[in-house]
Amino acid sequence: MKEELLQDLKEAMKNKDTLRKDTITMLRAAILQVEKDSQKVLNDDEICAIVAKEVKKRKESVKEYEDAGREDIADNLKKEIEILSKYLPEQLTEDEIRKMVEDAIVESGAASPRDMGKVMSILRPKTAGKADGKLVSDIVKEKLANM
Repeated sequence: MKEELLQDLKEAMKNKDTLRKDTITMLRAAILQVEKDSQKVLNDDEICAIVAKEVKKRKESVKEYEDAGREDIADNLKKEIEILSKYLPEQLTEDEIRKMVEDAIVESGAASPRDMGKVMSILRPKTAGKADGKLVSDIVKEKLANM
């Protein structure tokens, strides 16, 4: 994935696509910082987790800027999200997540909201990088509360 990022960065520079160049540069810097802090080379799954984190940060910021009436900044962030999303695996739909939650509840034998940890420990590896953790958590809470 690092090679892909480098190639895309070069292409963005050739095409004078400033937003894309800046977004990829920021992502590469975030990856390098994590590698430096952990003193190891990250694999593609770990890089995907960083990309997902960056997308999540931007999604949260978009809402804040829209509420503040700064549509220009919000639009820029939406474009950055589009650029970053290219590097994420295909995201699960809400229906797919609900099916996975139901299967995990059966698998774990969960019977009440107190069993949320059991269900989440089954789901986390299956949804990592493919779904927003908050959405998964909310669906699990909803399903367990209705038992």
